[in-house]
Amino acid sequence: MIPYSRQSIDTSDIREINKVLKSDLITQGPKVLAFENEIAKYCGSKFAIAVNSATSALHIACMSLGLEKGDIVWTSPISFVASSNCALYCGATIDFVDIDPSTLNIDPLKLEKKLIKAKKNNKLPKIIIPVHMCGLPVDLNKFSQLKKKYGFKIIEDASHALGAKYQSEKIGSCKFSDITVFSFHPVKIITTGEGGVATTNNKDLSMKMEILRTHGINKQRKYFKEKNNGEWHYEQIFLGYNYRMNEIEAVLGLSQLNKLDNFVRKRNSIAKKYNKLLSDLPIRLPLINSKDYYSSFHLYVIQLNLELIKNSHKKIFSFLRKAGIGVNLHYAPIHLQPYYRNLGFKEGNFKNSEKYAKCAISIPIHPKLKNEEINYVVNKLKRIVK
Repeated sequence: MIPYSRQSIDTSDIREINKVLKSDLITQGPKVLAFENEIAKYCGSKFAIAVNSATSALHIACMSLGLEKGDIVWTSPISFVASSNCALYCGATIDFVDIDPSTLNIDPLKLEKKLIKAKKNNKLPKIIIPVHMCGLPVDLNKFSQLKKKYGFKIIEDASHALGAKYQSEKIGSCKFSDITVFSFHPVKIITTGEGGVATTNNKDLSMKMEILRTHGINKQRKYFKEKNNGEWHYEQIFLGYNYRMNEIEAVLGLSQLNKLDNFVRKRNSIAKKYNKLLSDLPIRLPLINSKDYYSSFHLYVIQLNLELIKNSHKKIFSFLRKAGIGVNLHYAPIHLQPYYRNLGFKEGNFKNSEKYAKCAISIPIHPKLKNEEINYVVNKLKRIVK
């Protein structure tokens, strides 16, 4: 099976992990701080807070912005469910903004129309979570302009987009947003096994997220409510969680960061090959980079023009799987999941997203993908599509 994505672990990664395993600390040691510093340096943000998953990062990001019951969050229907679940964890109401089929990101025009209507109805969102789908950045400048006009906060879900750029700014710089969240799951651009990080330029948000990831406990003496206690003293000031990253994950992340730009270059190279080899088929191909956008190509998604293809989406998907190609769907629309249907969402709410899910297929892309595997995927796809 040729997987749609996979981790790239080498001897240098293993060597660094072995060093940590032989050290005195495998959790709550210096490597997590070092990893945070390197992520912040790479992205160009002031702060980075490492946690055990991007889901945890999204949750504490929402909490740090004061999200609570009665508040509203908007995100994309085409994402992993964590992008919207984080709002529900806080008791907030979730809603969605439909995608632009050419970018697979939230359509800025639809967003603006929805904001105009929401303002009239006094139902503006407190937070909007744009998703950089497949690693292609959203139009952050437009989001920033709307943020200033309508007063919402922005959490970038950049789980796919480490190494991507918007207008020459690294995603994660938070130039246009309040917080950015990354994922280090094994199929992502780099991996820590599991893990995530939130970047921000706001010191208060950074401090709050640091405390929330560790049970809501503060150990900094200058912020203690009670004074003149012993060196053992600590205070729980929020209801937090055990969302910490450990030293083993952090050192793997540090080692992987050294290869990040090379990984992204390889992914872009593969995407260009696919776009060239598949250009004669009745399918919509991903956008290749422009002046303002540089994708990390976490995913390579094709959209079948089923009006010009005899075989169905399901049959093509099944054929490729049986041929040993680990294709997948990223993603089934969140609002049509059974849990979200129970919240009142239904088919027809977000038509572009629903149409996309009926024709989209993620084909393999990762740094270890070989030329012969690329050609094999292309040949099998041409055979079933033609």
